[in-house]
Amino acid sequence: MYQNTCDLQVSKNRNMRSDCPVSYALDFFGDKWTFLIIRDLVEGKSFYKDFLNSKEGIATNILSDRLKKLEHNGIIKSRVYEKLKTQKEYSLTEKGKDLIPVLVEMMLWSNKYYKGLAISQDFIEKAQRDREGLIFAIRAGLG
Repeated sequence: MYQNTCDLQVSKNRNMRSDCPVSYALDFFGDKWTFLIIRDLVEGKSFYKDFLNSKEGIATNILSDRLKKLEHNGIIKSRVYEKLKTQKEYSLTEKGKDLIPVLVEMMLWSNKYYKGLAISQDFIEKAQRDREGLIFAIRAGLG
């Protein structure tokens, strides 16, 4: 039988609301911008201006805050862009790449319950046929 995994026992090691794994994840990803930045990184965006130009229209202060938070928590890393030393180039860490299956599931769930979203039929068919293979291919494309 299902056991409650979200007992409200506050962790002594972290400033968390509880020891619930869902609560822990939401502490990192519980806003509408964080996974959009991760999506953009998966889609090949890597510069601040690229994220800023995404169709959702994130504000500069929110983008800056989320990038710092993601980097602080080991989801992304940044480095000085060699061609233009005043810019940072962002990429997913292994910890960040481990979120690709979550991102894929979110896309498939969204497509199941709301038709007409920007997701290709080819992507859906690949995910239905070989989800692990699709996730592996996405990870491999990130280097």
